[in-house]
Amino acid sequence: MSWLKNIPTPAQAYLKDRTLDEVECIIADFPGVARGKAVPASKFARQSSFYLPNSIYMQTLTGAWAEAAGPEGWIEPDMTLVPDMSTTTAAPWTGDWTLQVIHDAMNRDGSPVPMAPRNVLKRVVGLFNDMGLTPVVAPEMEFFLVAKNLDPAQAISPMMGRSGRPAAARQAYSMSAVDEYGPVIDDIYDFAEAQGFEIDGITQEGGAGQVEINLRHGDPVKLADEVFFFKRLIREAALKHDCYATFMAKPIAEEPGSAMHIHHSFLDSDGDNIFVGPQGGETDAFYHVIAGMQTHLPSVIAMLAPYVNSYRRYVKDHAAPINLEWARDNRTTGIRIPLSDPEARRVENRLAGMDCNPYLGIAASLACCYLGLEDQDRPDKQYKGDAYDGEEAIPRDLYSALDLFDSSQRLHDVLHPEFARVYSIVKRTEYSEFLQVISPWEREHLLMNV
Repeated sequence: MSWLKNIPTPAQAYLKDRTLDEVECIIADFPGVARGKAVPASKFARQSSFYLPNSIYMQTLTGAWAEAAGPEGWIEPDMTLVPDMSTTTAAPWTGDWTLQVIHDAMNRDGSPVPMAPRNVLKRVVGLFNDMGLTPVVAPEMEFFLVAKNLDPAQAISPMMGRSGRPAAARQAYSMSAVDEYGPVIDDIYDFAEAQGFEIDGITQEGGAGQVEINLRHGDPVKLADEVFFFKRLIREAALKHDCYATFMAKPIAEEPGSAMHIHHSFLDSDGDNIFVGPQGGETDAFYHVIAGMQTHLPSVIAMLAPYVNSYRRYVKDHAAPINLEWARDNRTTGIRIPLSDPEARRVENRLAGMDCNPYLGIAASLACCYLGLEDQDRPDKQYKGDAYDGEEAIPRDLYSALDLFDSSQRLHDVLHPEFARVYSIVKRTEYSEFLQVISPWEREHLLMNV
């Protein structure tokens, strides 16, 4: 067990005076679900890698298979899973002493598997590094705590608070509203502390039982790892208190949806923010990044809003953007420049839903920034006023979003053409599965009226 001496300090502290029982060897699939193997600690210590079939990236959310195999046909070759020991963290909700380790998916020749979401993000970050830049991101996580829902035919309802009443809507930033589900929040903090994660803040959002957690800015891959881990720990904390945590983009009708806003900045080789000029003014690079987002975000909406439910979030006047306008300190625009000191100047992408895979959502957003810096275009004029009064400028359904995604060869080259090919096939297969389901709305309004 000598390898335990080199794992992150929080993981060592978690195991102090305890015997490690099990290690979960995990990777993220397209939806962002943890896939992998749980192995005894003694076996993990003896092996440097593990194996999983590459077909996990060809499976839809429902478990069906998409026809996305390559020229070799459907042979399900194994990927080699190589542990990234810097990601080692506790799984504090388990009944025994368990660690989680994120693995990188590699081909047998040692090259990265192009479909693996973590590899997609690493590829994009590498392109910035080749430019001499270090990308910095800060994700915001919104989610709902809801009552247990054992029947998919029933609408989702808010969880019951400690007062015995359902969580109330329209209580944004209310401390009393957060106190209603304080025990869940306490366990989220405890699990995060055990895993070594730093929460920058927790607030009540506008929806009934809707919460936002902010993370400190940092390396994109590290922050995507944390969001990946956080989704799991939040679900586990909720289950301890007989409720669900959901990251659906729009779980409850008439309530706002849940976003994963992504803040971006970029450091040069001297560690300086490239958005800041000599006198603290805004640089050309600042405007190039905004222009890149305005130009290319429509083509990656299929990654930022990956499900049919995702598009229910883009509703006028419901705290979600409907266009690609940009403005300073204006939450109605899709691209927002938050108030900050010059050194902390950043660009916020407000289009990503919380249902996106964090690796793919951050990679897609960064890819737009990269192409903006490459093209050196200028954005439209800053929007003045309520951007909900402007023209809609983003796809309104998954099928349209996938058509835009498929037509953007430049983005495919940034993300990786093989990833783009497989992702599109899987998402189109999911959409076809959705079309086979008859909804309550259709039964109510079409059964006797058409």
